[in-house]
Amino acid sequence: MQKLLNEITNPEALRLLNQKDLPQLAQELREFIINIVATKEGHLGASLGVVELTIALHYVFNTPEDLLIWDVGHQAYGHKILTGRKDLFHTNRQIGGLSGFPNRSESPYDAFGVGHASTSISAALGMAIASKIKGDFKKQHIAVIGDASIAGGMAFEGLNHAGVTDANVLVILNDNAIGIDPSVGALKMYLTNVKKGTQKRNNIIKALNFDYSGPIDGHDIDAIISELKRLKKVKGPKFLHVITTKGKGLKQAEENQVTYHAPGKFDASTGDILSKTPSEFTKFQDVFGLTLLELAQHNKNIVGITPAMPTGSSLKYMMDAMPDRAFDVGIAEQHAVTLAAGMATQGLIPFCNIYSTFLQRAYDQVIHDVALQNLPVIFCLDRAGLVGEDGATHHGVFDLSYLNCIPNLIVFAPRNEIELRNIMYTAQLGLNQPIAIRYPRGRGFIAHWKQPFNTIEIGKAVQLKTGHKAAVLSIGAIAKNVSDAIDRLGNPSDMAHYDMRFVKPLDETLLHDIFKTYQTIFTIEDNAVKGGFGSSILEFAAKNNYKNTLNVLGIPDQFIEHGSVTELQKTIGLDVEGLAKLFSKHM
Repeated sequence: MQKLLNEITNPEALRLLNQKDLPQLAQELREFIINIVATKEGHLGASLGVVELTIALHYVFNTPEDLLIWDVGHQAYGHKILTGRKDLFHTNRQIGGLSGFPNRSESPYDAFGVGHASTSISAALGMAIASKIKGDFKKQHIAVIGDASIAGGMAFEGLNHAGVTDANVLVILNDNAIGIDPSVGALKMYLTNVKKGTQKRNNIIKALNFDYSGPIDGHDIDAIISELKRLKKVKGPKFLHVITTKGKGLKQAEENQVTYHAPGKFDASTGDILSKTPSEFTKFQDVFGLTLLELAQHNKNIVGITPAMPTGSSLKYMMDAMPDRAFDVGIAEQHAVTLAAGMATQGLIPFCNIYSTFLQRAYDQVIHDVALQNLPVIFCLDRAGLVGEDGATHHGVFDLSYLNCIPNLIVFAPRNEIELRNIMYTAQLGLNQPIAIRYPRGRGFIAHWKQPFNTIEIGKAVQLKTGHKAAVLSIGAIAKNVSDAIDRLGNPSDMAHYDMRFVKPLDETLLHDIFKTYQTIFTIEDNAVKGGFGSSILEFAAKNNYKNTLNVLGIPDQFIEHGSVTELQKTIGLDVEGLAKLFSKHM
């Protein structure tokens, strides 16, 4: 049988196919995604679940003239393959290759750049209003959003606005009852009742003035095409409720949807995940999760909060052991922060665990609801620094900068797992102000990290190595690269190394000693050089009229694309070899 997928170089070619051949194309597309992701890794389950929907959308609508927006973008692999990127798909998420998410600079078919949830409806509405202003009444604007993402506050804001317009926008709800972890909340319960047929009255979407249709089977391609053709003729805001199965077509992905969201390498023929050589080191997220559970078992006031990432953040350990004290609030970062603030006013000790890049979405709440009131919320920022293959939307490289300027907030970056444990222990003893603890994605460096707790003195740095000619001031886990780079020097004793630990408050007593001792000083961080740790050291030097030679290293003032962390560090000179060469030049 001839492979239909081989003939599809763009949606125009897709639209030439006979509709009866589309199920075969769907099967081929699933197999193609499975075979590539099995060896190259990436997000699997979400794209498998929307294969029929993806084909139907490009079959019915005149993309890219009609604008198609995928919320988050985990589910857009089929879209990329059908829009001229099939031959490049093996480079997905690799350095210099395709982005793992829709990206406007990559293809005209990617109408909007995504990576964070709940943005699609607002973007589609903005495009629809623009088309109306320009007098283009034929253009279609389609937002595909999942049941987890539509619970996000921004999605509700978009629905609320769209419902009082006559904009030509179609919202498609891809309802599979799961985001990365299972969906939560009252809206999830409502959608479940709609699918069961027990929700007979009070349709939320109709009440918002949308033309609602569904739910329909998202794997019945003929039914989807028929309904899309009908909706194409309907004016104003429309809403199509589609039921899909995440991981459709791969048995293991359907049965274990959390693991197969991004399973790593697996056997394409069996679906079994390939075993890895066990590591003696533990992921930072697991150190956080296990330490929090340990602390909570001894402190009844500790609570844990995460916005939709219980597995990724490892809050799952506490949720399983103490379900009444650990909360997944869904994709709702703003709510998570203010919920923590409310808890703190009543004497609880909230550990608010949010990925660094996601806390950006709750910036006002950090300032207004926590720091302004000086409430002792403990922010634990997972995935700080470069995160690798997810790329620019997910690198947590701005947190030191955007937190550094907020009064009352302590900012700490542990260099290893023991430091993470100890600062968590210190924070729950009774700080009278908020603290942000930021730590990286991936495994740590210490095999036996579960050691007795020690209190960390707030604002106190530590010297890791003595030296004679120059000093390196590092913050966070990048200290490992710095230490290894110093060891490569011809005379390692030339270089002193300090782990500053705190960006706020700085250890100014130690800094005075360093500036009086060393003429050449390096600052190194895996954060943007603009406004971060190095900027604080420059401000200290200027305030105290020091004239030392300062070299500020970090993430340059640009968005860093995708690739492995090691590859990306090398491109910006933060790898061990790059740092060693730099240090050698100044010896």
